[in-house]
Amino acid sequence: MNNKAVLASTLVLLFLTGCGTAGPSIEGHTSAASPASSIVKTAEAATITVTDFARREVTVPYPPARIVALSNGDMDIVRALGGHLVGRPTSSAAEENLANIEQVGTTHELDLEKITFLKPDLVLGNAVLNAKDTAMIESIGSHMVLTEAHSVSDIQNQIRLLGKVLDQNDKAEELVQSIDGKIREMQNTKLSSQPRVLIIYGAPGTYLAALPNSLSGNLLELAGGVNIASDYPELDSYPHYAQLNTERIVESDPQMVLIITHGQPEAVKDGFFKEMQVNAAWNGISAVKNGQVHVLPSNLFGTNPGTKVTEALAELRSLLEEAR
Repeated sequence: MNNKAVLASTLVLLFLTGCGTAGPSIEGHTSAASPASSIVKTAEAATITVTDFARREVTVPYPPARIVALSNGDMDIVRALGGHLVGRPTSSAAEENLANIEQVGTTHELDLEKITFLKPDLVLGNAVLNAKDTAMIESIGSHMVLTEAHSVSDIQNQIRLLGKVLDQNDKAEELVQSIDGKIREMQNTKLSSQPRVLIIYGAPGTYLAALPNSLSGNLLELAGGVNIASDYPELDSYPHYAQLNTERIVESDPQMVLIITHGQPEAVKDGFFKEMQVNAAWNGISAVKNGQVHVLPSNLFGTNPGTKVTEALAELRSLLEEAR
């Protein structure tokens, strides 16, 4: 497989994190902080109409009794809000309390046969990858709400949106405030200096720099680091990432290099070091000389971590404190 094919396939997976910068709304409100809701109750059932991250108005059972989540972030949020999951992403961690929940593929490739068998009344998908699947999901009698996240604020909007859908507004706001509290805690205990950091999205043969408008870039900023790629030109197809520029990287001399990957962390790290060997200039940067090249946990950074975004922030802060 050539590099272009690898780039295309791996970056599709990268978009599991999503963006949703405008935030979802309920009945047309663009702010998810205090949206109005439209709930209709009949003798048979109740429904709620929401506007998801793809700006689609969707009417779903209120609250939904059977939920399928195609991404780890949505799965985590539904579980935190007490929703009933009947289907989960195949890529999700094999936690003991998930063993009885059917794996149904991912946002990149869902298993329609399994989803049909589970008879969910709500399927949560990705606004970029699953927009094409909405008609198919509706054809089996289910409803699809699309989400995505390229910032902590977007994750908070996801929590509020699903809180509305699940009739768990208070719990959702509690989770949102918990995230805000973690951010305030970091802001009140600033690092002695702001380490210069390069964040790399990596897959064997493919390495890109994460920009500040990516989820990992936003996390880095909140944790107190400086993204040396902040002014790199974004890629046309993937505006949250940029091509690596060895000359500019050497000039910026990052104190730390952080690698994000969806899998094969050791292979990705080994491949990165082999890439550096091609250009000896890499060996002169502080991060390499001081052994500050790290692969970040894929469950926290390789995809939207949902409510565990506070763990991702804590992981970054711990690493930044080691920078020198």
